[in-house]
Amino acid sequence: MSDQAISTGGRAWVSGVRDAIPLLGGYIPVAISFGLIANQAGFSSWEAIIISLVIYAGASQFLFVGMVASGAPLWLVVVMTLLINARHLVYAPNLAPWLTGNRWWFWLMHGLTDQVFALAHTRLPALPPSERLGWFTGAMLLAWFSWVGGTALGAFAGQELTGRWPLLNDVMPFALPALFVVLLAPRFTSWLWAAALGCAIVVALLFAANGLPNMAIPVAALLGAAVFFVMQSNTRAEV
Repeated sequence: MSDQAISTGGRAWVSGVRDAIPLLGGYIPVAISFGLIANQAGFSSWEAIIISLVIYAGASQFLFVGMVASGAPLWLVVVMTLLINARHLVYAPNLAPWLTGNRWWFWLMHGLTDQVFALAHTRLPALPPSERLGWFTGAMLLAWFSWVGGTALGAFAGQELTGRWPLLNDVMPFALPALFVVLLAPRFTSWLWAAALGCAIVVALLFAANGLPNMAIPVAALLGAAVFFVMQSNTRAEV
């Protein structure tokens, strides 16, 4: 590998890390909440950290510890976790055109979260092909380690933090939704994206209001994606 290629890869890593820094404002507070809740559900601090390292799936982790703590059968825990993460079936086709040929992509997809996807979907098309792998690696690793670090902080010191600052109990749950709003807001400048996101929001609210919050995420994501692709196909057909 030439010095120029190494230099380019290094710059791409740094760029990915820099672009992912805003994600920390949402990841760390919610990860602290997870570490604390996992402890309260009967998991040890190290078990909570391992869950964040291996599963690394946000809402699915909260569902996982809750269902395990309530004595739910393992098969149901697995099915519900997969159902919530079904939205990744939508993510993959959208990122595929921007992934250059490299065997590392398969392993790096462990770090593909909702927020990393939104960031990558915006940034990868604007990057030269030679920088995409490095950029994604930097962004993904920063997000992953911040989640694991937040979990460790919540697991080992969560009780002390919330005891000293009780307001944290009310603030932390809103960090991740606020981050989603920041990432999605720029998309509403396009009528195509506005229609798809509007559909997803309405469907998710309907499911949540009817007592089906776990179904809200995957169903809303799939229907929103369907609206986007149908409208996009019709637009192309009319041109």
